Amino acid sequence: MRTLTVAATTLALALAAAGCSGKATGGSSSDGVKTGPGVTDDKITVAALTDLTGPYAALGKGVTQAQKLYFDQLNAAGGVCGRKIELVVRDHGYDVQKAVAAYSEVAPRSVALPQVIGSPITNALRARVESDHLLTIPQAWAHDLLGSRYIQVTSTTYDIDMINGLAYLAQEKGLKRGDKVGHIYLEGDYGQSALAGSKYAAGKLGMTLVEQQVKATDADMTAQVGAFRKAGVKAVLVSVSPKQAASLVGVAAASGLDVPFAASNSAFAQQLLATPVGAALQKDYYVMTAAPPFSTDIAAVRKLAGEYQAAYKGQPLDSSVYSGYTTAGIVGEALKKACASKDLTRDGIVNAHRSNARFDLGFGGAPQDFSKWDRPASRASYVVKPDAKAAGGTRMVRDATESDLAKGYAAPSHG
Repeated sequence: MRTLTVAATTLALALAAAGCSGKATGGSSSDGVKTGPGVTDDKITVAALTDLTGPYAALGKGVTQAQKLYFDQLNAAGGVCGRKIELVVRDHGYDVQKAVAAYSEVAPRSVALPQVIGSPITNALRARVESDHLLTIPQAWAHDLLGSRYIQVTSTTYDIDMINGLAYLAQEKGLKRGDKVGHIYLEGDYGQSALAGSKYAAGKLGMTLVEQQVKATDADMTAQVGAFRKAGVKAVLVSVSPKQAASLVGVAAASGLDVPFAASNSAFAQQLLATPVGAALQKDYYVMTAAPPFSTDIAAVRKLAGEYQAAYKGQPLDSSVYSGYTTAGIVGEALKKACASKDLTRDGIVNAHRSNARFDLGFGGAPQDFSKWDRPASRASYVVKPDAKAAGGTRMVRDATESDLAKGYAAPSHG
């Protein structure tokens, strides 16, 4: 999503290391469990390639802390197969080449990657992940990440969320056939995936889509709001970064573009509610997400909120916490099933994971089907609304729902 540079020597070293982490043949431990890279008699190592210093640092921090919480709890309960789980964290700052180098370092001694932030980074590592047979969970939801046995895209993809979002606007906000709908989206995998969904939904609903693509470095959305006003759009779909979404909503409010917004899950952050656009975001801005809000009355969600706040006092309680905890849980459950089969090799872990057709940690929403890797694990999106008074900064508007439009949708080919 941005131009990246790296010294030639660093790139050469990263590429030279590319062939060093290939899958290893399994051995056997003293307890009769088959093992491979990342497993010793007393430890299982997993690795997170996160963003702690780049554009998604807030996401990376919340996801990583929540994953540490999960693995700490798992270890306190005895670990897996009598072994403690070690989470190794590397910050790539949303730089593809740094991520490649970090992968070369940690992959040879890991059994899984419960966190890889970024669609471009996941795609850059895809061939190596598949060669190494590493169960990998991206913190990214572009539909072109589907199709790999070893890469698990969780819950809904961006295109599904936009289909459900436009369906919601048509049902609840009075949009009708012939209306124009704006869609502002980032160039790259995130935006293109969301756009595939909005094009499909607008076509089925007989609406005209007004597109505005922006770069990751664009900060002022004045021109885009002007284009939407000139076109006379009745609503706007939002698939940009949180800061860009704040500019969009702020400029729209100042210029009189009074329409509802339906946003991708990556286009909102709780921290925005403390900024000058906080009030505008709470007016008519809706977020499509696979995560239930922390303000909802679900016992498991309340329990996670309390445990996270106890472990990380004063830290934001937002969707990154839910995402981090559940993705760590996906890997944790795969490790438990693999242990039960006495096979903690990489293939044993992937086989255990792919045998789960109804994954559910009790947080609500639709169970996820991990047995098929060429389609989204779920097609049901929550609709949540920013609310500064609510725990986590959002409140429930509609429970997780798969729209009739989404039921008839198949994602474009992802190669």
